[in-house]
Amino acid sequence: MKVAIIGANGQLGHDLVTAFRDGETVSLTHRDIEITDLASTDSVLGKIRPDVVINTAAFHRVEDCETEYAKAFKVNGIGAANVARSAEKLGAAAVHISTDYVFDGKKRKPYVESDLPNPLNTYGLTKLSGEYYVRNLCSRHYVVRTSGLYGLAKCRAKGGNFIDTMLRLARERDELRVVNDQYFVPTYTRDLAQKIKELVTSNHTEHYGIYHIANYGQCSWYEFAARIFELEGLKDVNLKETTHQEFRSKVMRPDYSVLGCDGIKSLGLKPLRPWQDALRDYMSLRNK
Repeated sequence: MKVAIIGANGQLGHDLVTAFRDGETVSLTHRDIEITDLASTDSVLGKIRPDVVINTAAFHRVEDCETEYAKAFKVNGIGAANVARSAEKLGAAAVHISTDYVFDGKKRKPYVESDLPNPLNTYGLTKLSGEYYVRNLCSRHYVVRTSGLYGLAKCRAKGGNFIDTMLRLARERDELRVVNDQYFVPTYTRDLAQKIKELVTSNHTEHYGIYHIANYGQCSWYEFAARIFELEGLKDVNLKETTHQEFRSKVMRPDYSVLGCDGIKSLGLKPLRPWQDALRDYMSLRNK
């Protein structure tokens, strides 16, 4: 199986390259392919002729999506459509990475694949448009929704993940305030990449569709930060709870975007381990 990974130098892309290292893998960065240009996706993927195309490229700076909404739609929507069109021409399967932010958080219990999306912000809207493009333009598709990604490779767009940011701010500030009323699932990209590999290489390749893949459990951003400092051995951080109203973010986010991973379970695949275990392993590797 030949797999083309778009966004191979990102957090998830880096771990996908590692996960698929025992096969024929082609790593593509922005220098290699421009997904907003159909001619580019057709040309690059046409030369590679992959069996599977995994698109991790996205404009995911959530705040910037609100002001640069045309760019967000061009990358997250049109870009996904172009990859799907090219994959369909080649008879390849397209894997589209989406987000928990396609939901509005009003359900208050884990979202399953059959739940109706209702994004609250531009990022979620543009990622959802990408989902619809992929589902309608490529007959062999996997839409993978995930949540709160962090990994050992640096996030190119943000310069670091939430863990990096918390540890940096702990050194710089006398007090840290983190929201304690928005719940999600922190997900380790190494775990996610391995499960994506299992999904596309298992005996269930005829089961195309939407899949939620995230580490097990849930927490608030405050609880996540507290566990980070605990694992790092930082006992003197002055960490305080706040609410999203007090935080006054420029962007509406769902209060509850925990993903229930019923889809992969229905295929007989094991769900990801608890987020606490994944974070512990990540922190131990991060500090080596």
